[in-house]
Amino acid sequence: MQDEYSLLSRARALDEAALAQIHDTYYGPIFRYVIYRVSERTVAEDLTSEVFLRLLSALRDRSAPQKTLRGWLYAVASHVVNDYHRQQYKQAQVKLQESLPSPATGPAERVASTLRWQEVQAALPQLTEAQREVLGLRFGQELSIRETAHLLGKSEGAVKQLQARAVAALSRQLRTEDDEERV
Repeated sequence: MQDEYSLLSRARALDEAALAQIHDTYYGPIFRYVIYRVSERTVAEDLTSEVFLRLLSALRDRSAPQKTLRGWLYAVASHVVNDYHRQQYKQAQVKLQESLPSPATGPAERVASTLRWQEVQAALPQLTEAQREVLGLRFGQELSIRETAHLLGKSEGAVKQLQARAVAALSRQLRTEDDEERV
């Protein structure tokens, strides 16, 4: 935590080495969080870049985070993703590719995995925003319950409850879709 605080102090002074270290340290985790929420690689890259542009802007405007850089970046990433989703509801777009194939599987497994991933992505909007955030941090970022609670400003019990309800809701939604396909 002290390292993050000193790194943040150096970044506020626009130290190039500190800015590069922030980018190198946090780009991967923020990208994984964003791609979990949007599922399109190019969009996730653009949105992740937007998070870091907002950090630079905040550093220049002297409105940068004072204590926790990591939490601030995740909060901004959440806002950027939410803005993106709001914009998507206003603009109809055609998606060309939604697969994230694993190189370790064969074609049949990749197709099944892609179809299941699409089903999960289609079911996510049925969850509350808080549930989607918890799932994104817990499973997309592989953060602990304690870390997730800290980032969201919630108790560990609240995070556990949100996660349990989200998983149950997704399970019900996917089970319903499977039942409809069999009929």
